[in-house]
Amino acid sequence: MLYFTMEEQQKLVQADGIDLTTFGQRLRHLRRARGLTLSELGERVGRAPSALSLFENGRREPKLSLIEQLAAALSVPVSELLSRQPPSRRAQLEIALTDAQADPSYRRLGLPQLKVGARVPTDVLEHLVAVAAELRVQQSKPAATPEEARAANAALREAMRERGNYFDAIEREAASALKAGGYSGGALSQGMLVSVVSHHGFAVRYVQDLPRTVRSLTDLRNRRIYVKQEPVGAHSPRAVVLQALGHFRLDHQVPRDFADFLRQRVEANYFAAAVLMPEPATAPVLAAAKQSRDLAVEDLVDLFSVSYEMAAHRFTNLATHHLDLPCHFVKNDASGIIYKAYENDGVLFPADPSGAIEGQRLCREWSGRQVFGVADRFSPYCQYSDTSSGTYFCVAQVDPRAERGFAITLGVPFEHSRWFRGREATTRRRSACPDGECCSRPPAALAERWDGQAWPSARAHSHILSALPAGSFPGVDDADIYEFLDRHGQN
Repeated sequence: MLYFTMEEQQKLVQADGIDLTTFGQRLRHLRRARGLTLSELGERVGRAPSALSLFENGRREPKLSLIEQLAAALSVPVSELLSRQPPSRRAQLEIALTDAQADPSYRRLGLPQLKVGARVPTDVLEHLVAVAAELRVQQSKPAATPEEARAANAALREAMRERGNYFDAIEREAASALKAGGYSGGALSQGMLVSVVSHHGFAVRYVQDLPRTVRSLTDLRNRRIYVKQEPVGAHSPRAVVLQALGHFRLDHQVPRDFADFLRQRVEANYFAAAVLMPEPATAPVLAAAKQSRDLAVEDLVDLFSVSYEMAAHRFTNLATHHLDLPCHFVKNDASGIIYKAYENDGVLFPADPSGAIEGQRLCREWSGRQVFGVADRFSPYCQYSDTSSGTYFCVAQVDPRAERGFAITLGVPFEHSRWFRGREATTRRRSACPDGECCSRPPAALAERWDGQAWPSARAHSHILSALPAGSFPGVDDADIYEFLDRHGQN
C-alpha cells in the first residue's frame, strides 16, 4: 500500500490531478464493501446522494477536504481513495472500456456510446476491451519498413541537430524528479535512485527471467519496474530504471508509429542521463575543464559512475549549449557498422539516399575503426582526422561495460581541440570518405590477385535491414510480457 503525507496529497491533487474514473470506482467499491447507500454516506459527509453519484460516475472532481471526509467516513486512509489502481477486475474493465471509447481508433467506427452499467456481464466487457485493444494496435501500425525506419532516424537526428541536442523541457523534468527525491548533489547513489523512483509511486524489482525482448518492464497495476538482476560487480542498471521512469515523467503514450516510438526512446534516454548527470552539477565541471583546457569524457565517467557511452552522449547535450562547442558522436562496432550518430559540427557521415546513417560503414581511417587495432582499446585513443569537410580531433574508446565491442567516439573541429585532454596526440590520418574511394575498394594489386577467387557468405544486419516487427512497441513479445507480469504479480 502506498501512503501519502498531507503535503504529498495536496501536491497530487493540485499538480497531477485526480483520475476521476478510478477515484469514482474506488469510492463506489469502498462504499458498497461497507454496506452503505449513497444516502447513508451522504449523511456522514454532509452531501446529497446526487452529488456523491456524480463523484462515483467520474463526472465531478472532489476537493481535498471532501476526500478527507470520505476517507474518514469509510475508515480508510486518504491514499486508499487516491490510488490510481482499480479496486477490482470489473472496475478495471469498465475503466478500460471507457478509455477505449474515447480513443480515436474507436470513435472512427461511428458507433453510439455504450453505457457501461451493472447489467453488462463481465465476460462481455472482457471481449469488448480485448477487441478495442486489438483495434488500436491494428490502426496504430507502428511497425516500419527498413526505409521508413531509416527515414525516421534521419528526421530525428536533424531535429536534434537544430537544437544542439539540448532539450530544456527534459532538463527541467529531470531536475524536478531529483528535487522530489531529495537530491542535494554529487553522483546519484542507489539509495537516492530508490528515493526518486519511490516518490513517483514505483518500486524496483530485480529479476533473472526478464523477457529477452525488453530492457525493463513496468507493471502499471502494481507500480513495479522490473529490470534484470546483474551479477555481483556488474554495472548497475540505474540507467534502465530511469529510462522506464522517464516515459511517465514525460507523459509518453502508446507510440502512434515508429517515428513516435523512436522519439520516445531518445527522450527517455536523455531523461535518464540528465538525472544521472544533473545539469547543475555537470555543466560547471565541464566549464572548469574547458577553462583549464582539460576536457575529457572519462572524467564524467568517474565522477558520476556512468558508462563511457552515456557520458559521451551527455557531453553532446551540454557542450554546444553551455560551452559553445560544436561536436559529433558515433557508436560503431568492430566492422565499422554505425549504430548511433549525432553531429552539429559539419562532419560528414556516410549516408543512404534518405539521409540515414545507421547501418552504414564508417571509414577505416577514422578513430572509431582505428581504436580496435591499438594495444589498449579500453583507454582513450586520440587522433586527428583530415576529411573532405575539415580536420577533426577525435577521442575514441571501446566501452568495456557494453555486452559486445562498441567504439564510442567524440569529436570536435580542429580549432576546438585546444580545450581537450589528449590534444598533443601525433597520430593523424587522412580520409576521403564518404565521397571518395578511400577504403570502399581494396587496393588495385590486392583486387587483381584475388578477383574471382573469393566467395563470401554475407552476414545480414537484421537490426538495420529487416522489416521491424508489428506491435505497439516494435520487437516486444506481448505474450512473453503478460506471462511474466502474471507470474510476478502474485508475489
